[in-house]
Amino acid sequence: MSKRIVTFGEIMLRLKTPGFERFFQSPSFEATFGGGEANVAVSLANYGLDAAFVTLLPDNDIGDACIGELRRFGVDTSLIQHGPGRMGIYYLETGANQRPSKVVYDRANSAIAEGQPGAIDWKAVFDGADWFHISGITPAISEGAAALSLESVKAARDLGVTVSCDFNFRGKLWKWGKTAPEVMTELVKFVDVGIANEEDCQKSLGVHVDVAVESGELDTAKYEALTAKMMETFPNLTDMAITLRESRSADTNGWSACLRDADGFRLSRKYEITDIVDRVGGGDAFASGLICGLLTRSDKQEALEFAVAASCLKHSIGGDFNRVSVPEVEKLMGGDASGRVQR
Repeated sequence: MSKRIVTFGEIMLRLKTPGFERFFQSPSFEATFGGGEANVAVSLANYGLDAAFVTLLPDNDIGDACIGELRRFGVDTSLIQHGPGRMGIYYLETGANQRPSKVVYDRANSAIAEGQPGAIDWKAVFDGADWFHISGITPAISEGAAALSLESVKAARDLGVTVSCDFNFRGKLWKWGKTAPEVMTELVKFVDVGIANEEDCQKSLGVHVDVAVESGELDTAKYEALTAKMMETFPNLTDMAITLRESRSADTNGWSACLRDADGFRLSRKYEITDIVDRVGGGDAFASGLICGLLTRSDKQEALEFAVAASCLKHSIGGDFNRVSVPEVEKLMGGDASGRVQR
């Protein structure tokens, strides 16, 4: 029987400049949809899992189009609710070479930002659910969204649902009064599987390590220490994964990850990603790959390798969604990275 995964967060209208153009270099944008937890739901549905997405959307044609797009990928949208407010927007200018990508948010007064505690019946949402996924982006949106986020993880824990959280830190969003650590340290007490990069651990949760070792072993020792400190600080965590991105330019990244659980520390293989098409959503592709791996594979190392390979492939795909299948991920895991035409 397929495991059921529920994700909760904001999905936005994504307006991207054509190709690698600067904002308004030409008078057009490519319009799609995207948002952390929705991206995770789409990937999980692509992997053949039962994935549902929960959010608040405006009751208008744009909200309806968004729901239709999620349905096209097989995501269960029956739990999505309508509320006052608008659909959030984010503008994306894709970088190239030494020019970084830029994101401009326009999400104030969105439907989910206007949401208040009690707006969602979490007991009904988690009926039949095995896994719940959220990110640090959702509580950063507004005080109401933060309250809903805390409600969600508490309800999931009470109902015996496994909770994963990507601790994503978004400095442009934490403007409503409380700091990220004030909110996130409370929320993470109800999380089983943590997902982050080094910056997320520091800025979302205030967890730092200072490890001085000989050159060449620095990264491994540092992340071993960081994952250990995270699990010591939050003893409820059963697994702690950290993505390791070496950003050489906007086009070229080294990509790998590590995972710690009660049995020890694991490091994945590293991919050298060149000619990046779109790195937005890469972390969500890792999160969904890890959830899929942990649910469908008995070996934790294999689950980690599945997540890293899946997110590696995302860098070749435009848009927020990772449009890959399990066989495609497994092929890369198996060492076939040639990119040769298949016919």
